[in-house]
Amino acid sequence: MIRSRRMRRTQAIRDLVAETDLRPRHLIQPYFVQKAKGFSEIAALPGIGRTGIHETCAQVEKDLKKGLRSVLLFGIPDEKAPDAHGAHDPDGAVPLTIKALKTQFGDDLIVMTDVCLCSYTDHGHCGLVHDGEVVNDASVALLAEMAVRHAEAGADVLAPSDMMDGRIAAMRVRLDEEGFQNRAIMSYAIKHAGAYYGPFREAADSSPKFGDRRSYQMDPRNSREGLRDGLMDLEEGADILLLKPALPNLDLIWRLREASLAPIAAYHVSSEFSSVKAAEERGWVNGDQLLYEHLIAIRRAGADMIVTYAGREALEKGWVQ
Repeated sequence: MIRSRRMRRTQAIRDLVAETDLRPRHLIQPYFVQKAKGFSEIAALPGIGRTGIHETCAQVEKDLKKGLRSVLLFGIPDEKAPDAHGAHDPDGAVPLTIKALKTQFGDDLIVMTDVCLCSYTDHGHCGLVHDGEVVNDASVALLAEMAVRHAEAGADVLAPSDMMDGRIAAMRVRLDEEGFQNRAIMSYAIKHAGAYYGPFREAADSSPKFGDRRSYQMDPRNSREGLRDGLMDLEEGADILLLKPALPNLDLIWRLREASLAPIAAYHVSSEFSSVKAAEERGWVNGDQLLYEHLIAIRRAGADMIVTYAGREALEKGWVQ
């Protein structure tokens, strides 16, 4: 008689036949970095805060000892402006943090950086605005400049999240021209517009002051559109393709995995994390178990790496070893 339960009888047997694993190397921890000293907690992201350069390095050192080797930096600028000039300031929070991290940890740490204008514009959009419209090509030129500044500071991977057309090709050209041929690009290949990013927008103070982002972020009703754009990003020079948000797009993670040989990343976004924390606070769920199941599902769908606010917790609490 066929009995599937034979392979479930003990933990050792279950581990023996497990098809999916989750290890520290699969996790990327986001940081919100600022030039101001100290730690400022983000109410919508329990346990996550805005950190000064010293505090960021101190926390990364602790994380690195536990095996968390990849970080994704988001900048909190001192000021915002219509032209987002702070985005390419070599003395901004992100370049200074990159330099500090690479000086202290070198190649033991993978430093990824967000390349987007939303935190740096006074209107909160991911590109420059002319006559009430988010314009593409002028935004792309500025994003490419931003990527070069991060590479100069020592970033290993540039991660454009803006969703402007042609930005991967423009960044690849500028990076190569400036001698950064070996710096990788992790493209936000599929990033859907929607309600999943609320806590992040509080953290980065990046909510649009008018309209929404549906004219440049993708329509969640579409799947072929995302696959097409992801494959276009590969043709333009992307090294890693990222999908966001993760859980609503498990089908697209799988389809992009099947369509491409490139590494696939997924962003377990702010509300996916915060909603579990809120439910756990009310005693409705086992938060650690649920977050672990989230991450396993994302890995099972085909993601090689996961950007997640739960990365540090996963190691501190031992549910990823």
